Amino acid sequence: MPAAVDAQLERLTAADPELAAAGAQAHDRLRAVLTASTALADHLTLHPEQWRRVGDDGYPEALAEAADEHEVRLAYRGGLLRVAAADLTGEWDFAQVTAELSALAEHTLRAGLRIAREETPDAETATLAVIAMGKCGGRELNYVSDVDVVFVAEGDLDVATRVAARLMAVCGHAAWPVDAGLRPEGRNGPLVRTLASHVAYYKKWARTWEFQALIKARPVAGDAELGARWLDELRPLVWTAADRGEVVGEVRAMRRRVIAHLPKADAEKEIKLGRGGLRDIEFAVQLLQLVHGRSDTTLRDPSTLKALAALTTGGYINREDGGTLAEAYRFLRTVEHRLQLQRLRRTHRIPDDPEAVSWLARVMGHRTGEQFLTEWRGYAREVRRLHEKLFYRPLLEAVAKVPTSALRLTPKAAEERLTVLGFADPAGALRHIEALISGVNRTTAIQRQLLPVLLGEFADAPEPDRGLLAYRQISDALGRTPWYLGLMRDGGPIAQRLAFLLGTSRYVTELLARDPAALRMLADDRDLAPRDPRTLTEGMSAAVARHEDPAAAVAALRAMRRRELLRVASADLLGLIGIEEVGTALSALTDAVLAATLSIVDPGGRLAVIGMGRLGGAETGYGSDADVLFVCADGDETAATECAERLRALLSAPAPDPPLDIDAGLRPEGRQGPLVRSLSAYRTYYARWSRVWEAQALLRARFVAGDAGLGAEFIAMADRIRYPAGGLTDAQVTEIRRLKVRVDTERMPRGADPSTHTKLGRGGLSDVEWSMQLLQLRHADKVESLRTTGTLEAISAAADALLLTPADAEALGLAWRLVSRVRGALMLVRGRPSDQLPIRGVALAGVTRALGRPLDEDPGAFLDEYLRTTRHSHAVAETVLYD
Repeated sequence: MPAAVDAQLERLTAADPELAAAGAQAHDRLRAVLTASTALADHLTLHPEQWRRVGDDGYPEALAEAADEHEVRLAYRGGLLRVAAADLTGEWDFAQVTAELSALAEHTLRAGLRIAREETPDAETATLAVIAMGKCGGRELNYVSDVDVVFVAEGDLDVATRVAARLMAVCGHAAWPVDAGLRPEGRNGPLVRTLASHVAYYKKWARTWEFQALIKARPVAGDAELGARWLDELRPLVWTAADRGEVVGEVRAMRRRVIAHLPKADAEKEIKLGRGGLRDIEFAVQLLQLVHGRSDTTLRDPSTLKALAALTTGGYINREDGGTLAEAYRFLRTVEHRLQLQRLRRTHRIPDDPEAVSWLARVMGHRTGEQFLTEWRGYAREVRRLHEKLFYRPLLEAVAKVPTSALRLTPKAAEERLTVLGFADPAGALRHIEALISGVNRTTAIQRQLLPVLLGEFADAPEPDRGLLAYRQISDALGRTPWYLGLMRDGGPIAQRLAFLLGTSRYVTELLARDPAALRMLADDRDLAPRDPRTLTEGMSAAVARHEDPAAAVAALRAMRRRELLRVASADLLGLIGIEEVGTALSALTDAVLAATLSIVDPGGRLAVIGMGRLGGAETGYGSDADVLFVCADGDETAATECAERLRALLSAPAPDPPLDIDAGLRPEGRQGPLVRSLSAYRTYYARWSRVWEAQALLRARFVAGDAGLGAEFIAMADRIRYPAGGLTDAQVTEIRRLKVRVDTERMPRGADPSTHTKLGRGGLSDVEWSMQLLQLRHADKVESLRTTGTLEAISAAADALLLTPADAEALGLAWRLVSRVRGALMLVRGRPSDQLPIRGVALAGVTRALGRPLDEDPGAFLDEYLRTTRHSHAVAETVLYD
């Protein structure tokens, strides 16, 4: 190659001896051009005098004086020589190269228009403006490309059309094709339109991609005043395009179609259209412009790199990602330039031939083809990753749905809009908003992106003011944390999820207030999946091991429990897990806390904790105490009691994190009996004194922590009590019925509505659970599948054993699930336990929202469903209990 270049220089010098005295700079420029471009080398062979153009910036004058197509071509090639020389020698950077190529195109269009007007009869009867689109409009043209234009005219449109057509022919013969395909109606529409016709089309018929194309529109030739009026009329329409429908979905679909239509053989080598190529960057930037440029005028630049810089400065893209995309864009465009310069042909594909790759590597400054390919593939991977991150950012869809008018509000208009959105104190809400967006920095810039979306989410909540206040408190706590707002912007569905949770649940809000950083788990469904028992146990054991002080160890445990409660509650509210998974997860969490705390208090002897009630059934709720029995080995009673009392004190002591109250009231003799008994004492008690209700309580007994061997012995003993041989006597059945009536009557709160009380009301948890427990006591000695601590498993087993009809089993199961969900929702919404379902107003709406009911559904419809379901289950329970 060097020898061939030297030979070419010698031939040029022989043809024009002045080259010999031109100096080293001219020779360096020529050498760079001859090395990189066989097409320009061939041009110089035919026109050796043009070697002077490599250092001559006078191409605008040459084009202005060109009299015909031939002279336009020579002047254009002269300008191309100047740009290529400055590019290849590093005299100009990438931005200047593309700007000069765009300027060269503008001057060429002007020359073509001048010649066309000179050659067209009656040209003075028409006024024509040429609007550059695409890369020329964005001042980022490459070496070989169609130049996209739109024509707007006044006067005689027939004459204007002939002028435009001749312009296209002149430029097509002299330089490159002029493509008017982006005009209204494309190639099926008239080549030239009036301004009024353009405006009418874009207001009524234009599609999303046509507004996207207008981002880069710029008058470049012809009547400047007409071009300016065209731009003034049409450019504002770009920034209302997002109000016209699913702009985000349409732009995404366009990008997918481009990739789908790529031949498979080309897809992996395409630096422009393929995955990780230039279009990935351009589409991502333009989509962000369309969505956010409505309210932020700094984002409206037609240049990809300048728009990318504005998006980065404005906080719409984080600095590292913005820098990576800009670097990748320059690299990929430079590769495109080198490929096109070689033969002045339009191409954007990495060659297959190893020799061609080696040549490309050399002109790109790499030593080997493999080195170049490695760098290119690295950029492509990064571009594709960031394209997916930005282009499919959920926040985009949410922002796009906010009307443009709502993004740019005066304080008075904002207060009015907050009233419309349902804020009870719009002035107070506006003060929160002003506090969040005051100042000029990236933090407030990102908040301005987020708040229109979050306000819409809060507006769907029964108490929007509370959600906004909670969001401000979290932002105040985390505002200076580097990751917070970036995660809110980029972290998948996190912003909408957080707004939903804060607007819906006092329980979640209070947990987050203690640990705002935990909101990071909202970004990924996998992080919201409840931890399995082994992971919980190992994690808590490790936390305990890090602390010598028992109080500090328990504080660490309670903090871990708080985070896990947040995880489960968030997953529940977001519809990621069902009520059975909630009960299992909360029970496993309690098991792990008890086991870890037991290791802190160190019983020394053998001590086992037996779960009872909802804990034993793995049906723990958010407001559940831990119902337990404590069992020790003979002779360890004193030490074991001290440990049990300490365990209860440590877990229930006042602290910032939620307490875990330990309730041992189901032990023999209740609160009058000893807190801890030995296994032999339990055996003696149950053999001599046990009542049928205690056998019923043991149906839930499950070993949860401590000495596993001792726990297994207790469960074996309990099996004999809870699954009595021969079932129950008639007297025992009567006793259970009597107790059920007494519990429902005496424990029902004064003034409570029995039809909507989730625990003791008609068809509620008590009805379902007591009916199943009666079946277990009567039949589990013969039906082994009934030997389960879980209510739903017992219902299924009873149906399989034909103790329930399929319809009755379905009714009980449906009611248990629904009532359990409502009970959980009441805790989540209010932040405190409650068993009474509200029957109207904001309170009922809060429950239905927490249950994931449709926003447009009348809460009263849910209440009707609840009443129907529980009436049916009550009828089934009555049959089981009293027939």
